[in-house]
Amino acid sequence: MIEPEVLDAGLGDADDDDFDVSEAFDSQLPDHRYLDRELSWLAFNQRVLELAEDPNVPVLERANFLAIFSSNLDEFFMVRVAGLKRRIITGLAVPTNVGRAPADALADISAEAHRLQLRHAHVWTTLVQPGLADAGITMISYESLDEGERAALYEYFQTQVFPVLMPLAVDPAHPFPYISGLSLNLAIRIRNARTGRQEFARLKVPPMLPRFVSVPSNDGRVRYLPLEDLISNHLDDLFPGMEVLDHHAFRLTRNEDVVIEEDETENLIQALEAELLRRRFGPPIRLEITDDMDDVTLDLLIKELDITEQEVYRLPGPLDLRGLFDLSRINRPDLKFKPHVPTTALAFQPGDNNERADIFASIRKGDVLVHHPYESFATSVQAFLEQAAKDPHVLAIKQTLYRTSGDSPIVEALINAAEAGKQVLALVEIKARFDEANNIVWARKLEKAGVHVVYGLVGLKTHCKLALVIRQEGGVLRSYSHIGTGNYNPKTSRIYEDFGLFTADDQVGRDLTRLFNELSGYAIEKKFKRLLVAPLHLRKGLLRQIDKERRNALAGKPAGVRIKVNSMVDEQIIDALYRASQAGVKVEVWVRGICSLKPGVVGMSENITVRSILGRYLEHSRIFAFHNDGDPQIYIGSADMMHRNLDRRVEALVRVVAPAHLKELSDFFDLAMSDTSSSWHLGPEGEWTRHNVDGDGKPLVDVQDRTMTNVQRRRRARAVR
Repeated sequence: MIEPEVLDAGLGDADDDDFDVSEAFDSQLPDHRYLDRELSWLAFNQRVLELAEDPNVPVLERANFLAIFSSNLDEFFMVRVAGLKRRIITGLAVPTNVGRAPADALADISAEAHRLQLRHAHVWTTLVQPGLADAGITMISYESLDEGERAALYEYFQTQVFPVLMPLAVDPAHPFPYISGLSLNLAIRIRNARTGRQEFARLKVPPMLPRFVSVPSNDGRVRYLPLEDLISNHLDDLFPGMEVLDHHAFRLTRNEDVVIEEDETENLIQALEAELLRRRFGPPIRLEITDDMDDVTLDLLIKELDITEQEVYRLPGPLDLRGLFDLSRINRPDLKFKPHVPTTALAFQPGDNNERADIFASIRKGDVLVHHPYESFATSVQAFLEQAAKDPHVLAIKQTLYRTSGDSPIVEALINAAEAGKQVLALVEIKARFDEANNIVWARKLEKAGVHVVYGLVGLKTHCKLALVIRQEGGVLRSYSHIGTGNYNPKTSRIYEDFGLFTADDQVGRDLTRLFNELSGYAIEKKFKRLLVAPLHLRKGLLRQIDKERRNALAGKPAGVRIKVNSMVDEQIIDALYRASQAGVKVEVWVRGICSLKPGVVGMSENITVRSILGRYLEHSRIFAFHNDGDPQIYIGSADMMHRNLDRRVEALVRVVAPAHLKELSDFFDLAMSDTSSSWHLGPEGEWTRHNVDGDGKPLVDVQDRTMTNVQRRRRARAVR
């Protein structure tokens, strides 16, 4: 087994040895220079909520943003809040990134999360639900139905719902039942007609049934009844001979983060499967209840679930609005974003006879940069791997798989390649959070087909997005490489914004060959030419680039740093940006989610600007651009500026070299940072302010709409030529 310190000797780059990080840390910075990462994440989810509040956003999209808010917050509690609570319980009270004790941080989070969940419920009940009703989509109550409609729904209840319901009594003979995480439940108080004694029962709302029941209408309106409302109005069928006194909905969130001690077991899959089973029984961390729940029922739940009052969220509206995702199936294009149709990247467009492009021939002509979802994943990444699987000249395919879809054509291409006799290596990261079970299934399917499946390095997640194809051409072997910022997932590629670089550059091919050898075998490799690779040297490489800009600024040369990431948390990177700002470097940070950096602080970060853009697509690409005295150095890749990415994951950034690609990335950043574009601006105290209209109240430029227009314009320009 390779020891962790031996691993750190590799996964580096060739140019770090002459750079001493400590030399760049020669100026004093104030103690309180970071924003709380957990509160910053909640601020990100507030920005999602602001999209649901925006009357200029189509109403079905606003409902979708409410569902995204709910889903995001669930994961935040299951992972981040659960982690803080675990640290408190175990006594590992390591302070947060701003020096707060975990118990104090938990109180801060609770206060803000309570505020946001109340705001979320308010947005649904007073803005989005009425907006849907105005558009002919109504959420109705059972009481509003006439006798004929109730009879039809009773038939549905009896045939489709009643058979799968499982009421569980709580009495001396029946202990309080296990409440699964994220399940929607009814807490029911009943009176035994024979004994007169009050009893308690729990009923789980079946998650496999539609969250909202469609109710036909004669006037063309679309009407839905919440499933729990239908069930609660037929409880007499479940408790015959009993008097139903009261019923209330509740929902529990549990700690569902997975902790695996890899070096304690030789079989990672078996260990992970066991941990996934334990995940279902994690301790409770949040109890959501409707605002009409009585104290008797609440006290019983608090006692039996062993949860604190601070962890109770009393909400004035329906629970679990993730169900609003279902409304996206309604065929009302007038209530959704105007559709964007992805184009095929210029290099991969069919020829004059409309024949499918030869992907390898296109890449041989020069590097190809693709931008999803504006440019098609299917006609680029997917086509690349499918052609490789069928091509008799292709000898080997090597690929990382972090997350992929359940019916992935990417996986099918690897299987087809293996069955055709090619050497195929798939590095499957089965520890990808909440995709573990799915990845285990695919790993086993790949193995059965003859694919060489490996699971990365002990103690490190493999998060980089890499594919390498080895093809025999004219008696020599040529490498075709793809390095991306996003997962090899055809489904998420339609809604995640990402870049990918295709290249036949021998230098990149050698870099990927060495990296795959290290990931799959016992190679120890330090030298990479066009890659920056974590865990050891990526941070060091970025710090070197930032410090070079600082020194250029001090020498009176033009200097600038631009970084686009999902999260900006790492203290060393942030401090380096502060020092660059102090030297006069213009620093622009484009962040989707968490940002612990404080911009605009006089004497520390007045030269730093932070923007955030949210919209129909999830901003997901990572870009690192450095002015470099007029010779721009721009990298794209998989790494966020977080400890886990820089210290505990295998990440890879590739340097983009084609002048046209450098311009495309720079223009993209120019658009995002422009004062004429809609975005959120971060202030020095962590406050995010939305700028979406100009001084005359006119909407500012939507970056994602404009990017789609720009991509389509490039295609039309080529067609004219």
